Amino acid sequence: MLEKKEKVLVVDDSPDTLEMLARKIASRGYEVYSAPDVSKALDTLGSIPIELVITDYKMPKHTGLELIRHIQSNLPHIKVIMLTGFPTIEGAVEAVKVGAEEYLTKPFTDDELFSAVDTAIRKLRQKKLSVKPAAQESNPYGIIGASKEIQKVFHSIRKSCSTNATVLVQGESGTGKELVARAIHYHSKRSKTPFVPVNCGAIPDSLLEAELFGFTKGSFTGAHETRAGYFLTADGGTIFLDEISETSLSMQVKLLRVLEDKQIYMIGTKKPRSVNVRVIAATNKDLQLLVKQGYFREDLYYRLNVLTINIPALRDRSEDIPALIYHFLNKFATENAKKIPEIADNALSALQSYQWQGNVRELENLIYRLVIMKDDQIIDLPDLPDYIRYSIKIQKDLNRSLEDVEREYIMDVVKHVGGNKSLAAKILKIDRKTLHAKMRPINKNEDTDAD
Repeated sequence: MLEKKEKVLVVDDSPDTLEMLARKIASRGYEVYSAPDVSKALDTLGSIPIELVITDYKMPKHTGLELIRHIQSNLPHIKVIMLTGFPTIEGAVEAVKVGAEEYLTKPFTDDELFSAVDTAIRKLRQKKLSVKPAAQESNPYGIIGASKEIQKVFHSIRKSCSTNATVLVQGESGTGKELVARAIHYHSKRSKTPFVPVNCGAIPDSLLEAELFGFTKGSFTGAHETRAGYFLTADGGTIFLDEISETSLSMQVKLLRVLEDKQIYMIGTKKPRSVNVRVIAATNKDLQLLVKQGYFREDLYYRLNVLTINIPALRDRSEDIPALIYHFLNKFATENAKKIPEIADNALSALQSYQWQGNVRELENLIYRLVIMKDDQIIDLPDLPDYIRYSIKIQKDLNRSLEDVEREYIMDVVKHVGGNKSLAAKILKIDRKTLHAKMRPINKNEDTDAD
């Protein structure tokens, strides 16, 4: 349980919705208050130190938008999440402009609700942290790191913030492409306008057009009402098209048209609607290679690739790993009402030497698990997974034979486990007889001391 529960106020004129929201949010460990209208909500805000407000948009007498304006003017420290139905999408966009942290479109899933609430609360907690990594304080983007490689990213972000040009963010999975996109948006002239992230790879291609451009009532089976798409939602702001490489060639044609004409066509109408949207796209694949292979349109690639930001893999900026570790230790310990654990030097060294194929996301998940599972205050080498404790960082020398490289790696593993050949064989997934054979010197004149 949390030592101090954040106070959340839910505002909705539907008793059923109010009860449902209060129950679900309370299940996350928050202290929940409810109000059936804006007037009652103002009474609560005047007597209780609320930290997050979740409000419906359409209510009798006073709307949720009016409530947000009041909070923004008088209680700016309070985070706000707006709930809206499809017909009021313009109102939701306006809500974001006047101060809502995020909005949810009804009907929404539990995961969407919990994600929005937890994100808002996490931002509140981060402001209260008494210990902040120096690397986080040294830049305004909320991206941890001080290495030469990440400084290049900061430089590119600064350049991108001063223009409305389309940006292509490239990097492996887990490197923080959306963080970079958000940094560009929130440090640009569009910072007060919506930032709308879209994971193109998570939406079936048959539905992607409807999600991006919207549709009118009756335009296809199941279209029971008119719905604005992501581009209209982002009007005036930024749309972040993640995993752009996963879109089909036919969808790429439609995206190209939007970039060229600044207009979208909702499904079911031939009348175009102009949109003022900045596009930031991201990919973890080589788009140039996909162009050559015929899987990605060359004209769209050049339209997207006006400005390019390449995010380095975590293994290529290992000096940033300690700052990231301390940041995540601080973050997750605070969230779980635990003391911030210390990390032993040998454990830190092992974490810094590991190759991190999942990059920052993999590191974050590991630290989260360690904070949850550890009962004492020191994270030591035995607490780390075997695949990290027994990993060996190999320096690449492309002039050596495969046999030479294999033998050196085997000797490094044996040395790493203190000469325990049974354990070394287990790590290498070979039997002891094979291990002994592979440890024999390549040059017969070498001294034989492997056994």
